[in-house]
Amino acid sequence: MRVTIAEVAQRAQVSKATVSRVLNGKPDVDAATAARVRQVIADVGYVPSARAVGLARGRARTVGMLVPSLTWPWTGEVVQGAVDELEAEGYGLLLYTVNRGAESLAQFASHVSAKAFDGLLVIEPPDTLSYIETLHDQGLPVVMIDDRGSRPGFPSVCTTNREGAQAAAQHLMAAGRTGFAVVTGPSNFGCVRERLDGFLDALGDAGVHVDPRLVVEGDFGTDRGAVATEKLMATGLRFDAVFAQNDLSALGAMRALAAAGRKVPDDVAVVGFDDIPIAAHAELTTVRQPMREMGEAAARLLLSRLEGAAPTREPVVLPTTFVARRSG
Repeated sequence: MRVTIAEVAQRAQVSKATVSRVLNGKPDVDAATAARVRQVIADVGYVPSARAVGLARGRARTVGMLVPSLTWPWTGEVVQGAVDELEAEGYGLLLYTVNRGAESLAQFASHVSAKAFDGLLVIEPPDTLSYIETLHDQGLPVVMIDDRGSRPGFPSVCTTNREGAQAAAQHLMAAGRTGFAVVTGPSNFGCVRERLDGFLDALGDAGVHVDPRLVVEGDFGTDRGAVATEKLMATGLRFDAVFAQNDLSALGAMRALAAAGRKVPDDVAVVGFDDIPIAAHAELTTVRQPMREMGEAAARLLLSRLEGAAPTREPVVLPTTFVARRSG
C-alpha cells in the first residue's frame, strides 16, 4: 500500500504542510524538524507524487492536447510523437477531443479554468482558432500543430505544403502525364490553398495550363474524394493524372476510377498527400508529412516555453518527402 503524506506527517509529528515544505526545499523549516521529516521519509519509503510536488511548485507537470477527433487518420502519429517527448521530461498528457462539439469544448474549458495543465498542444478543431488565441492571450502557453496555413500569433509547427505539391506536379510531368485534375480539401483551410498553388505553379512554370473545371473541392474524406472524381469524369475533359490533396481523397479517387473502368496508373495516375499507414498498403504515391516529428517538435517547443523561453510567431517548418509507389 502506498504511504501517504499524512502518514509521514503523523510519524514526524508535524503538519502535512510542513512535510510539503521539506519536500520542496523551502527554507522556512528549522533544521532539526526538516532532518526528522527526511528521516521518516527514508524509514517508511515515502515517494511523493510528481503531480503533488509540481502543484506545490505551481506546476501540474501535465500538458493538455486538444484535437478534433481520434478518428483522423494521422492524429495517433502526432500524439505519439508528442508523448515521447513529454514523458522523457517527466510530463503527463491530458487528451481532449471535440467529438461532441460545444459540449466537449465546454468540458475542456472547465479544465482550463481549473488549471489542470501547464500548457496546451492543439490540432485545431473546426471553428476554435479565436478561442485558442484567447487562451494564449490570457497567458496559457500554446503550440499549434499543423496550422493549415492560418499562421496564428503564437508558436506553431507546420510542414511544406506548397513544396510538397510542387514535387507531386514535377513527378507527374516527369512520368509523361499531360492532363491534370485536382481534388482539393475544404477551401477554408490554408493548407488547401498552399497545396493548390504549389501544384498549379509548378505546372505553370512548365507551360502547362489546368482547366478550372478540373479542380473540384472535396472534404478530405474517401467518399467525397470518389464523388469529386466522378464530377471530374463527368466534365468530359481529358485527364491522365489526379492530384488529391490528402490520401483519403486519393483512395476515393482510385475507387471511382476503378468503378468507371479506368485503370490506375495505366489510364490515370493518382497522387495523394500525408502518407498515412494505409497509403503503403494501397501502393499510393503520395507526399509524406512528418507527422510523428511534428508532434515531437511541438512538444519540445511547448516545453521550452514552460521553461521560460519567449514565444515566437514564426512557425517551425518541417519538410515533406515525396514517396513514389505504383499508383503514380
